[in-house]
Amino acid sequence: MNARTVVISIGAVIVVFVAAVAYVLRDPSPVGYFRSGRAADRFQAAYREAMADMPVPDRTLDLRTGYGVVRVYHFSGGPGPPLLLLPGRASASPVWADNMPSLLRLSSVYTVDLLGEPGLSIQQRPVETPADHAQWLHELVQALPEPQIHLFGLSFGGWTAMNLAVHHPEKIAGVILLDPIMVFGGLSAAVIWRSIPVAVPWAPRSWRDDFASWTANDAPVQDLPVARMIEAGLQAYVVKLSAPTRPTDDQLRGLIPPMLLLMAGRSRMHDSAAVAATARSLLPQATVKTYPNASHAINGEHPDEIAADIAAFLP
Repeated sequence: MNARTVVISIGAVIVVFVAAVAYVLRDPSPVGYFRSGRAADRFQAAYREAMADMPVPDRTLDLRTGYGVVRVYHFSGGPGPPLLLLPGRASASPVWADNMPSLLRLSSVYTVDLLGEPGLSIQQRPVETPADHAQWLHELVQALPEPQIHLFGLSFGGWTAMNLAVHHPEKIAGVILLDPIMVFGGLSAAVIWRSIPVAVPWAPRSWRDDFASWTANDAPVQDLPVARMIEAGLQAYVVKLSAPTRPTDDQLRGLIPPMLLLMAGRSRMHDSAAVAATARSLLPQATVKTYPNASHAINGEHPDEIAADIAAFLP
């Protein structure tokens, strides 16, 4: 496992604690912000360095929505239907670097810096409910030129994808979820407790490194550009989003687009077997697969296998 696969898993977990605390203990700003100009500069330098591991996008878009301006990159690829990639917490577009070569053989790809998270998107209006989370992404999807889009969400991005499919299925041809959190089950007690000490900006980096290693099943953490980006974002950016809440069973049963769920069998975020069983029960038409030896850092551990499963799922 390379270091990138380890560090990305940290973001999925502390999102619930950080967002909940930020939402309850709100300061005068109703939207996310960098703590200082110096903090923003440090993050943006780390972001640029991490983006160097990505292919060069052929289009860079800043799309205005009612909730802010969203940074989107387009990468031309194979003949399949386009994919819209939604990263986990604090990860931004560079988290997909390991997946891009195999995905681009299938289809063209859009990546998104989630609104209200560390990245180059700019939140301008409070996001306080699941409907708000869905609305800005719906407006983004509507602004894209393609008639239909497949959503592909990792971890918290999986919740973001499913939340959109529940509220605004228009233009969504299918939903692909990669070890999503807060969709078919809650977070494990262990991960919630372990996230608390590292959810504050003054926590030393060693705490975050230890936690990131734990979430990736004790794999070592090295200092890669994507790690520096995530670290800079977690320390420098104040998230002002409501915490994700699980869709109701009736909402999930009413899901219209086809769905592919790829679970990490050894994920410490949740009980993967229980999550997969719940998904099969509520969505018997969905394709559900578990990678038995994968940790929550599944996207970097199994990029080619994931692409093959997506190829079988796409029309």
